[in-house]
Amino acid sequence: MSAIEQVADSVYVVAGTNVNWSLITGDSGVVLVDAGYPRDTGAVLDSLRQIGHEPADLAAILLTHAHLDHIGAIPTLVERTGVPVYTGADEAAHARREYLQQITPVDMARQLRTPGGPRWVFQTLRALGGHVGMSVPTATAYDENTLRQLPGGIVAVPTPGHTTGHTAYLMPGEGILFSGDALVTGHPLLPDTGLQALPEVFNHDEAQTHTTAESLIAQRPRLLIPGHGKPMAR
Repeated sequence: MSAIEQVADSVYVVAGTNVNWSLITGDSGVVLVDAGYPRDTGAVLDSLRQIGHEPADLAAILLTHAHLDHIGAIPTLVERTGVPVYTGADEAAHARREYLQQITPVDMARQLRTPGGPRWVFQTLRALGGHVGMSVPTATAYDENTLRQLPGGIVAVPTPGHTTGHTAYLMPGEGILFSGDALVTGHPLLPDTGLQALPEVFNHDEAQTHTTAESLIAQRPRLLIPGHGKPMAR
């Protein structure tokens, strides 16, 4: 059972295997923001039940980006419910694996020589469960009107750098920003906690990653919910 933290009346943050996903509830159902590793699938399903919902209640899945630690439960949820999966146009192509921007096996092996690296590599390989070739064939580009009609009245925020099409999501009425990996507050390979970018090995465009992170910090959301690390209130 994963740890669930209710951070607002309609928002829950769930800590999986070194990664977070979030649940936004409303009259029209539940929105899932990101979906953990493949072996987090059971925990994603359980988190829905813990807040009183079932997979059939999902109105949409919002994907910040298509790395394997964020798409894990999506194939199961789509197969069971047909739930739509939305992300930025470039990231939808990434999710469908028309191209790939992801840490390489060689770079991953190099982390074995870093502080915290061996434990992170072991946990990651276990959480992947061999599903390194998975994709999200049904991922589509979001429509702004559709997002606004979802629970939370979502606004997409393009946040390129970590991946070309990375997208954050804002609940403007409550000032809650789901930053994905564009801005995090912690990670097993980071020496400290606090607002920051992920280590360079994870980022497709390092310079743009830092520019994007700085722009999100400047927006000063009331509550930031990162893909890695704990939520942070202003």
